[in-house]
Amino acid sequence: MFEFQSHLIFPTHAVPKAGPLPKGAEQLSVEAGKGITLHGVRIPPDKPDGSKTLILGFGGNGWNGQDVAEYLHELYPDFEIVAFHYRGYAPSSGDPSGDALIADAPLAFDAAVDAVKPKRVIAVGFSIGTGVAAQLSRKRPLDGLILVTPFDSLKAVAQSMYPWLPIGPFFNHEINAVAPLRGSKVPVAIVAAEHDELVPTLRTDALRKVVGNLVFDRTIRRAGHNDIYARSDFHDAMHEAVDRLKA
Repeated sequence: MFEFQSHLIFPTHAVPKAGPLPKGAEQLSVEAGKGITLHGVRIPPDKPDGSKTLILGFGGNGWNGQDVAEYLHELYPDFEIVAFHYRGYAPSSGDPSGDALIADAPLAFDAAVDAVKPKRVIAVGFSIGTGVAAQLSRKRPLDGLILVTPFDSLKAVAQSMYPWLPIGPFFNHEINAVAPLRGSKVPVAIVAAEHDELVPTLRTDALRKVVGNLVFDRTIRRAGHNDIYARSDFHDAMHEAVDRLKA
């Protein structure tokens, strides 16, 4: 199992390719060293609200960056939206890993800020992207974090999925969300799924306990890890979360 760890955690072969760019969108790119280029998508607001807010998205392991950007644009049509394809997720080059995603996040932030020149930046992470966004808060100034189906430790999530296996000593892709958020002053919003079949409630609760500035916390009833995104009460929670971060 362990030799296929990367394929299990980063199923790049199964991720749908991005379609044509939405109207008004533009491609972004940034060099990540050693011939590796990260590609992203910027979608401008339909009707700018004057706040010059940038939503920087970090998707789950089964998302391409453009789908993340388009989904966030549907949620927040009046904000600037940027999301990058993770390393190894086409058209970005290289090989994905926990360390690589963490290292690439500040590069995505810098490229997005350079393109948009925002007054405020809110990072939104979905699933594995919650850990990436949390780690980003250590290295770049964020005005808030929205974490959807978050966890404390990717290693701990993996161990819960395979309790009969000694995951710890062999896990190569740890993404820890506790260390950067413990005692942090960055405002954090958590949106969890009541019946999350991938991230156990125990793992989300462990993160809640250490967040230094938790300003919004909502669990979507009867929602699972994947079907949460189509729920109207989830959409409402995401809007409330942004409002709370802006307060």
